[in-house]
Amino acid sequence: MAKSTETEHPVKAAGWASKDTSGVLAPFKFSRRATGERDVQFKVLYCGVCHSDLHMVKNEWGFTQYPIVPGHEIVGIVTEVGEKVEKFKVGDKVGVGCLVGSCRECDQCAVDLENYCPKQILTYSMPYFDGTVTYGGYSNIMVADEHFVIRWPENLPLDIGAPLLCAGITTYSPLRYFGLDKPGLKVGVSGLGGLGHLAVKFAKAFGTHVTIISTSINKKKEAIDNLGADEFLISRDTEQMQAAAGTLDGIIDTVSATHPLVPLISLLKPNGKLVLVGAPEKPVEFHTFPLIQGRKTISGSAIGGLKETQEMIDFAAKHNILPEVEMINIDYINTAMERLLKSDVKYRFVIDIEKSLKVE
Repeated sequence: MAKSTETEHPVKAAGWASKDTSGVLAPFKFSRRATGERDVQFKVLYCGVCHSDLHMVKNEWGFTQYPIVPGHEIVGIVTEVGEKVEKFKVGDKVGVGCLVGSCRECDQCAVDLENYCPKQILTYSMPYFDGTVTYGGYSNIMVADEHFVIRWPENLPLDIGAPLLCAGITTYSPLRYFGLDKPGLKVGVSGLGGLGHLAVKFAKAFGTHVTIISTSINKKKEAIDNLGADEFLISRDTEQMQAAAGTLDGIIDTVSATHPLVPLISLLKPNGKLVLVGAPEKPVEFHTFPLIQGRKTISGSAIGGLKETQEMIDFAAKHNILPEVEMINIDYINTAMERLLKSDVKYRFVIDIEKSLKVE
């Protein structure tokens, strides 16, 4: 007889989970594995709410396993370490992002790109090595192999900083990999949400000239005055877009809704790069001629490996790069998901797990 989620592991845990495609989350009791010899157990203090969580609880990408405990921007304090753990000790501040496992043997893992490992294990809703399903950070405790745990800098706030573990690395990595981190380059950021506002902050810290491309004129003042963007384009304004044609070295496209790519391609200089980091539900369409005409590139990028994620966190601490967040209690999560669907948040929800998650 199969064990229940409460008894399949020895460590009792509590969280909030969705049990079907309605995506509605409710209190949920389950269990975590005992701390293995290379594992770190930590008390979860805060967890960011990512748009991916919304897609996953509704099974919009087609591979959700229910019940699902979301959350992959997880920070807290170490409470126990395995006997062979080398990097962490009890009391350390730590974080876990989107990954909790990979094969550690393939060509991608060999060059610290665990995020592209064909056997990667996501932080929630995927089978772990022992065959049980992973559960995320909308919960009171977390256990992970030390390789997939991030050291948290002392000068970086845990609460505000939590979304860096997904939104931060998702934008930092393509800026670095595609060479859009050089002072003086002109970089566009399409979409000004959880990902977009951090793309602006990282791009500015690299010394680039940043242009935001948005559908909403209402975001212009904050984008310029508070986030430090240099230019602001309304993507629906044909005259503005034509005037800016051929001016950008690269664009980080963070939009997760279906949208046309050709207007963005037109903004690129010859050899310019359009990098997709948002994940629309439906396939995107574009004409090849605008690419051929300027030897332009459309690429994609997904989070980052563990080495680069640590690099990003340390960079953020050094340059005081922090997400703009709205702190919520766990019992507000369903309302938060509804607001997230409407882009009604500036710019990332963070759940105060320690304060609001009741454990019976």
